[in-house]
Amino acid sequence: MRDSEKAEELLRELGGRARLVVYVASAPGAGKTRRLLEDARRMQAAGRRVVIGWIETKGRPDLERIAAELPRIPPRKVKIGESFFEDFDYEEALRQKPDVLVLDELAHANLEGGAHPKRWQDALSLKEHGIGVYGAFNIVHVETVAPIAEGLVGYPVREIVPLSFLQAADEVVALDVSPRILQSRLRAGKIVNEADIDRALTGVFKENTLYMLRELLLRTVDSLALPAVRAGRTSVAMAFAYPGVDVAPYLRRTAAVANALDLALEVVPAGGTDRVALERVTRELGGEVLRSNIDPERHALEVRASMVALPNGKPASKLAAVPLPYDLFVVGAGQTYLGENPIQSPYSQTAGDRMRVGYGKLTVYLGAAAGSGKTYAMLDRAHQLKAEGVDVVCGFIETHGRKETAALLEGLDLLPPKIIHANGITYKEFDRDALIERRPQVALVDELAHSNAPGSVAPKRYQDVLAVLREGIDVLTTLNVQHLEALSDTVLRLTGTLVRETLPDGILRLADEVILIDVTPETLRQRLREGKIYPPERVETALTHFFKAENLFALRELALREALRARYRERIASPFERVLLSVGSQAIDLPMIPRAGRLAARLAVEFAVAHVVDPHDRIDAAAVEAMQTEARKTNTEWIEDRADDVPKRLLEIARSRAETTIAVGGTHRARRLFARPSFARRLLDAGARELLVLTRPIVEEVSAPED
Repeated sequence: MRDSEKAEELLRELGGRARLVVYVASAPGAGKTRRLLEDARRMQAAGRRVVIGWIETKGRPDLERIAAELPRIPPRKVKIGESFFEDFDYEEALRQKPDVLVLDELAHANLEGGAHPKRWQDALSLKEHGIGVYGAFNIVHVETVAPIAEGLVGYPVREIVPLSFLQAADEVVALDVSPRILQSRLRAGKIVNEADIDRALTGVFKENTLYMLRELLLRTVDSLALPAVRAGRTSVAMAFAYPGVDVAPYLRRTAAVANALDLALEVVPAGGTDRVALERVTRELGGEVLRSNIDPERHALEVRASMVALPNGKPASKLAAVPLPYDLFVVGAGQTYLGENPIQSPYSQTAGDRMRVGYGKLTVYLGAAAGSGKTYAMLDRAHQLKAEGVDVVCGFIETHGRKETAALLEGLDLLPPKIIHANGITYKEFDRDALIERRPQVALVDELAHSNAPGSVAPKRYQDVLAVLREGIDVLTTLNVQHLEALSDTVLRLTGTLVRETLPDGILRLADEVILIDVTPETLRQRLREGKIYPPERVETALTHFFKAENLFALRELALREALRARYRERIASPFERVLLSVGSQAIDLPMIPRAGRLAARLAVEFAVAHVVDPHDRIDAAAVEAMQTEARKTNTEWIEDRADDVPKRLLEIARSRAETTIAVGGTHRARRLFARPSFARRLLDAGARELLVLTRPIVEEVSAPED
């Protein structure tokens, strides 16, 4: 990035020019108004001149109290018939010219005499005049969502906001709220009048409708949150389509692998490809057909993708022979298998047990990084539950010195931490036994991925949480997306950061609710500068390492996709039934076992490791023993064999089980003159129909910071 670009980015992040920030929610009652008012109060405290242009408090005393602390632009009055109605006064906003204007209900159609027909047009114009705007509306009003939403809610959506408006915003933030929480707020009379509650529960607040609207929200924001990262660190799977290839099974099978790797699908058509059919299938899969044609043979190392898919053939063979900066999926011509597999994980039995023994409910507040507001949201929910008469206890909370978070602890029952002395160090840990003895209805347990102190009952906090759930106690907890074990390779690729504290991502499939706490990279970096995440001495290092804008863009996208994935946890698509990883006899293959194993777990397929060697090859006994140990950790099948023709023998082993695809580590060095072809190329030459060539894990650059 050039110095001028860096300066422009810094100016933008520090608020040096007018910005348009839009909060989008799945339904009324998600907290849009409160978020706007809290942001306004925060910016006012930072010395900015903030004015309310329009706000809908619905008569709630808590919101009225916050709004009373902020100056307001008087509404303009419009006479319709014999009555007067109030509306936002755009002209008065221009005259006052505040630094920031709060503008609720952006989908609203202005009354007669307004400067623009729609309030969202007011917002765009105000920004052009140098006034920052913080606004909000519900997802049903977006033009691409409205037709679907009408079928869900059963009535026409009359006020429409074009997608181009969201694309023009500097920040678009999803306000994700559990459907159960929305229904609870509705029944408590906090969203509509008591007389309208039953009707609302059969309309927009029907549980299935809320879940669908929530998915539409996350997918819309995900489509707008594309990270700008360097080549080789992108979150894109690029599939090349050729004439004569049946695009439907080819792209569906490719999309299944891409989804397991958290990659967006982009399709590049070669000349002569049926573009109409290609675009139809790609659209169904949520992907995009590119206009430009990239030749993978000529520009292999320039392709900006994390995975490339090619039909088996000459171009694929050429790529398999050289070092690549991305994973390569060589797709068998005519292969149509696509299984719908039930997810298997260490928690499958646990999830089943819950139906029989009455486990507590697990709610996970998921964020992209430290400082996103997970603990704050969890504590806020605790106060709501307490107000409803629920017995809530804070089992363990980490405020990290954040004043706003610490303030929310007031009025809540706090469990004392368990003190552990080990190796001359004193630790404060979650006391699960004391919590179980106390037996609240709901427990708050922060930082789910935390590693417990030596000598603890369980090595990891998530295991403590499972124990609490078994006792029938509901748990609210927090988690950053980079701590999911299956994403460690993705996070390392995207951010260059090795995450040491991880937990199996099966924990999200166990959760009853996964609530995304969405926050944009700009806001996170600003919070960091304000000292709200780390102490001052750590700020500059964080800004230039883990909290770089491109890293936060990538992590936010992962969080959005994991929140979507958690919604559909019953069955997932997979293009094969078993992944067979081929390893050699050198230590370089050891990291490939957990790498391929995580992919198999995400696809919910069987996983086996084959160590097939030539009798004349030199074997590193220590490396082989380490690989066997790694396989045993997860009960992975280990196949040991010797053969004069290793590729041929591997194909025989693979074909002994239907729908098995071989995976190999990519070659790490360019082929020398007269040297043997890469092992991946030799497998294809021997007749492999399909092949996964996986990049080898990157060497650690920097460890991820603690929350």
